[in-house]
Amino acid sequence: MHQKKIMAAAMLLLSPCAWSQSSVTIYGVLDAGLSFEGGNKAGSVTKLTGGISSGSRLGFKGTEDLGGGSTALFVLESGIQADTGASGQGGVLFGRQAFVGIGNTRLGTLTFGRQYAPHYLAAVFADPFVSGTSADEKNLINAVSNGGRMDNSIKYASPVLHGFSGELVYAAGEIAGDASAASSRGVGLNYSDGPLAVRLNYHDKSNDTATTRLASARNTLLAATYNFKVAKLFFAYGVNKGPLSSTLRNSTNPYGYAVVPVATTVTRDSTDTLLGVSLPRGPHTLLASWIHKNDKEAANQDADQLALGYRYALSRRTDLYAIYARMNNRRGASYTLGNASDGGSGDRAVNLGMRFTF
Repeated sequence: MHQKKIMAAAMLLLSPCAWSQSSVTIYGVLDAGLSFEGGNKAGSVTKLTGGISSGSRLGFKGTEDLGGGSTALFVLESGIQADTGASGQGGVLFGRQAFVGIGNTRLGTLTFGRQYAPHYLAAVFADPFVSGTSADEKNLINAVSNGGRMDNSIKYASPVLHGFSGELVYAAGEIAGDASAASSRGVGLNYSDGPLAVRLNYHDKSNDTATTRLASARNTLLAATYNFKVAKLFFAYGVNKGPLSSTLRNSTNPYGYAVVPVATTVTRDSTDTLLGVSLPRGPHTLLASWIHKNDKEAANQDADQLALGYRYALSRRTDLYAIYARMNNRRGASYTLGNASDGGSGDRAVNLGMRFTF
C-alpha cells in the first residue's frame, strides 16, 4: 500500500498539470426562429432561419497558467446554420474565430489568427440588439474587413489602467511582391467607469489587389453606453471614407431597380448615427434603436432603420424574442434588413425566435 502511494505521488509530480493549471471550455449558442420579410421585388417571404438574434456556434477555448502572471490561450469557434446544420461563414470550419496567443496581467495580450476587428466590436457594443435580429446595426454600419473579422491578423490588447485600455491589430494581405495590398489595420481606445463606457476606433483596409490599385476603406467609429439600471442608453457615430467603406449586405438589386444605383457604386463618403435604448424589467426587456445613414455624395442615397423589440428570459440560458424593423431607403438606396446570419431581402421584417446558450 505504501509503495502504491509513492507511485501515485510520483505520477502526480510528473503530470504536466502539476506544473501548470490549464482548462478547456466547450461553449455554444443555438438560435432559430421565423423571419417574415417584405419589400422584395419578388414579394414577401417567410423563412425558418438559424441565427437570427445570435449566430449559432460551437466553440472551444482554453488557457494555461504559465506562471508570473502569464497565460497561454486559444479560441476555436465554428459557425452553424441551425435551420440546416450546415457550416456558417461560407463553410469555413472555424470561420467565426480561430486564434492563439499569450497574455500577461501587466503587459497585455498578444493573439494571432482569425479574430474580430476592434471597430466591429465597438459597433456591436453600441447596438442594443447586439448585432442581431433584423435590427442589426450591420444593415447600415459597415462590418469592416470580412464581416468584422480579420484573417492573418496580429492583435495586441493592453491591460486596463484607470479605466482606459487600447487595442492594435494588423492583418497581412499576403500578396507576393506587395506587402500593403489587401492588408488592414485598426486601433481602438476604450474607457469604462461605472455606468459610462466609451470606445473610439479607426479601421483602414487596403482595396488593392495584385493587379488593381484603389483607395483604401477608412472607417472611424465613436461608441458609447450609459447604464441608468432602469434603462441603458446606446450611441454611435461613424465616419466612412473611400471605396467599400459602406457596403450593402444584399447587392443583388433586391428592389428591382431598372438601373441598379448602388450595387456597384455604394457611397464612398458617408456618416452613420445610432441611438438606442434597452429597458429591463425582471425577465422582460424592451429594446429600440434608430440608425441613420447619411450619404454625402451627389446621389444622396440616405437610409433610416427603425426597430422595436421584446425579449423574455425563460432562464439564465434561454430567451424568446419578438422584433419589428423597418428600413426607409431614399433616392434609390438599396439597404436591406438582415440579421445575425443573413443579409435579408427587403425593407420590412418581423422576427420571432428562441435562443439557447451553453
